[in-house]
Amino acid sequence: MKEQQTYEQTYKELDTIVRNMENDELDIDRLAEQLKRAQELIKQCHDKLVKADNEVKLILNTAQ
Repeated sequence: MKEQQTYEQTYKELDTIVRNMENDELDIDRLAEQLKRAQELIKQCHDKLVKADNEVKLILNTAQ
C-alpha cells in the first residue's frame, strides 16, 4: 500500500506537472499519463481540504 502524501507533497507534485505542461516539457505519450495523475492529485487535495474544513468547523462548534 502506498504511503499517503501530505497536502504539501501532493500540491507540490501537482504544481510540477502543471509547470511541465505549461512549458511544453511533456511529450504526447506522457501527457495523458500526467493528466490522469493531475486529476488524482486534485481529488486528493480537495479531499484533504474538505476534511480539514470539517475538522475546524467541529472544533469551533464544540468550543462555543
